[in-house]
Amino acid sequence: MRISRRALTAAAVALVLPLSACGSGGDDGAGSTDASGKVEGDITFQTWNLRAHFKAYFEGLIADFEKKYPGTHVKWVDQPAEGYPDKLSADAGGGTLPDVVNVSPDLVAPLAKAGLAMDLDKAAAKYRSEYLPGAWAGHQVPGLKGTYAFPWYLNTGPLFYDKALFRKAGLDPNKPPRTYDDLFADALQMAKRSDGKVATLANVPTIEDFGRYGVPLMNRQGTAFAFNDARGVQLLTKYKELYDAKALDPQALTATPESSGKKFLTGAVAMNPGSALDLGNFKKNAPGLYKDIGITDQITSTGHVNMYVMGVMVNSRTRHTPAAVAFAHFVTDARNQMSFAKKVAIFPSTAGSLDDPYFTEEDGTDETRVRIAAAKSLKTAVNYTPVLFSDQMKTALRNEVAKALQGKESPEQALDNAVDAADRLLQQG
Repeated sequence: MRISRRALTAAAVALVLPLSACGSGGDDGAGSTDASGKVEGDITFQTWNLRAHFKAYFEGLIADFEKKYPGTHVKWVDQPAEGYPDKLSADAGGGTLPDVVNVSPDLVAPLAKAGLAMDLDKAAAKYRSEYLPGAWAGHQVPGLKGTYAFPWYLNTGPLFYDKALFRKAGLDPNKPPRTYDDLFADALQMAKRSDGKVATLANVPTIEDFGRYGVPLMNRQGTAFAFNDARGVQLLTKYKELYDAKALDPQALTATPESSGKKFLTGAVAMNPGSALDLGNFKKNAPGLYKDIGITDQITSTGHVNMYVMGVMVNSRTRHTPAAVAFAHFVTDARNQMSFAKKVAIFPSTAGSLDDPYFTEEDGTDETRVRIAAAKSLKTAVNYTPVLFSDQMKTALRNEVAKALQGKESPEQALDNAVDAADRLLQQG
């Protein structure tokens, strides 16, 4: 019953809309941002790879909405995970975009720029206080004023750490690193005490790391990236120091979640992100690790961890604005988000929901241990990944980071190159 990994992590996918299909000229089919009228009419609701496991949930949700608003009818369509961005692009170009659409921040950005995503700061401002501030901001687009989707479900992941390895390194197993400065100090000590046999991390820094370190990622206008500033260079320089000391795993440059997970399982790495599914794996395949496992928040120097957020967008050209806005809000209100969160390992974006006993009270299970740890950190979490940062940009950053760690380029040059590449891709988009 798992939502696709791509959906849960809100993976950035470049979506380029044909300019001829989504220009601002003309008002044909244009809807209204006035959602104050009677909630009635036929609307279409599109989800992203959810029908297979949640058919009964969504059919019940729609029936409840239609019962509440007798003059409405909701047609539900579900699209497969693969090709979803292309499907959105085709629908946008052909004028067949559904009234209410399941999106991630990166997918809503081009639709908002094309004028096809309704500004909810205008159409649904009265609902804003119902959501966590960081979640509401998740579908805001640099360079544009407004919010372009209701926040729906959230996800994040705590860090696991091996308490035994911390003890062997002379570190307090009950005080894992919380900030990057703590992390760098502990990692160097771990490497020194183990003669380079135990690394603390198995992954190179990503755009989220730069965000959690306090690096400005874009300019305020949303027209250029900015993670090559002095603080960004400082972060990469620190990672270079870790890499040279073997405090960062030597194979981190080519690591995958699976390979870094195996490193952690075998005691070659002291910390690794994960989920309740990993705890089950430890219990079965590494019982010693499982009995001595530590769970802590993501490393952050800003006081805010990273969140992944999914949203529900309203087509700005819907002919039934009151119904479309009402339904998008209904899908994402506190009651329905809580119901959905109990069916799959996600978290509600509504204010106060994370205080529910389901997210705060232990019951002795591994799943609950991780859920409580993640829910606690989500209350003030931020979506650090810029909505305009595409997969191609991520690859460019990773390649330049690798060159810096290998000593082929200075950290300054590597980040300058990564920003130049990202800016070029931004202009092309």
